[in-house]
Amino acid sequence: MRTIRLISFGYLHLPTGPDGSPLPPAADRIEDVRDRLRDPAAARDILDLDGLNPRVQDIVLNTLGARELLADLADYANA
Repeated sequence: MRTIRLISFGYLHLPTGPDGSPLPPAADRIEDVRDRLRDPAAARDILDLDGLNPRVQDIVLNTLGARELLADLADYANA
């Protein structure tokens, strides 16, 4: 079994290239979940917390589609 390292980022907070487009972190695979998952911060008062906070983790994991996405990423990593 391989280890999966997930990096969460917001496109609005990324550095930009010379053409002004956002530069996402280097990765084997990038999932743009803006259309797949609702933004849990939009519905909850968690903007001042980071992803290491158990409250944030609970809200994100219980967001519709999140567990399916994680299962898909695990399948990809183990293929």
